[in-house]
Amino acid sequence: MQVHLETERLQIRALTIIDAGFMMQLMNTPTWIKHIGNRNINDKTTASNYIANNIINSYHINGFGLFLVTQKKDNQSAGICGIVKREGLTVPDLGFALMPNFEGKGIATEASKAVVKYAKESLQLTQLAGITKPENIASIRVLEKVGMEFKQMIQLPQDANMFSLYTMALRKEA
Repeated sequence: MQVHLETERLQIRALTIIDAGFMMQLMNTPTWIKHIGNRNINDKTTASNYIANNIINSYHINGFGLFLVTQKKDNQSAGICGIVKREGLTVPDLGFALMPNFEGKGIATEASKAVVKYAKESLQLTQLAGITKPENIASIRVLEKVGMEFKQMIQLPQDANMFSLYTMALRKEA
């Protein structure tokens, strides 16, 4: 999938198998495990399989997925941001996660705004959702900064957690 989004500080592109080492690191950060959950990605092979079976597969099936976010100034990988088709949600979901050393610098908001614009203009989606655990104040702030509003508490299939569901209209439905 050819996606290349740019912001003032960031470049956002499709993930590839080459990014397996970074994904393994990201998915094992304390913040990821606390707020997203342990996906048991403990080596590059498992990370490569996750990218191929979940992320790249989503590009082919849904026409969107999660993207790698890198800093322009040094090409350092900061995190991921993109759109996920999640079981239990009728609307595509904005997802994002950062390495700990990039948190609190506005990167998630900047990347999310670019992805929301892409969802509206290129994908022509009419709505976008965002879910997070209610105690994840940083993610709630990002969702609100991109224009989402709290809708309700939900539970997803095969997940015991309760999530705060945020939504936004991207355009009027025909």
